[in-house]
Amino acid sequence: MHEAGPVADASVRVARVSDAPAVGLVQAVVWREAYAGVLPDEVVEQFDPRPFTNAWRASLGDAPSPDHLLLVACAGEQVVGFAAVGPSPDPDGAEAAELLVLGVHPDARRQGHGSRLLNAAVDTARGRGAGMLTAWVLADADETRGFLTSAGLEADGAHRERVVSEEGRTAREVRLSATVVDAEEHAGDLTADGVGATVDEGSERA
Repeated sequence: MHEAGPVADASVRVARVSDAPAVGLVQAVVWREAYAGVLPDEVVEQFDPRPFTNAWRASLGDAPSPDHLLLVACAGEQVVGFAAVGPSPDPDGAEAAELLVLGVHPDARRQGHGSRLLNAAVDTARGRGAGMLTAWVLADADETRGFLTSAGLEADGAHRERVVSEEGRTAREVRLSATVVDAEEHAGDLTADGVGATVDEGSERA
């Protein structure tokens, strides 16, 4: 991985099936970090890259719907982060897209990858006709919430208990949301009412 600082050859692109192992590795690392202290150590240790890799390989080969998309952040040719966008399954989410997951490897943070992924997710949602972007995050994930709220997403009062282990353990999640305004009509004014183009990358976890 790379040292913190500017990355000249950084990009975001649509994921390919061959990216599944790299995405699975990043997700395993990010989830171990995110759930440490939330779940017992023996549960956190079960977050292995292989199941994530297999799941992403299957999804990339046969997406759940045409509106599901996996994006990857690259430093050169190396995949260092990912974000998935899809239709919101929430009862009040008919006109919303959901940021299903966003994660950047710890060694590649504070280099703009999270911001680029989030901006690409917003563009994807807007391009699919969504008027709102939502994201479910762990209630105790202060850094993750800080990253997303600095970009314009805010807690909207919705919450849920998510099953996070085979033993049925749950973790409380809260929902953040933001309107997805048109970039051309609101250039330079994507702050409180929408997702901004520049954020403070205090954290870029899923």
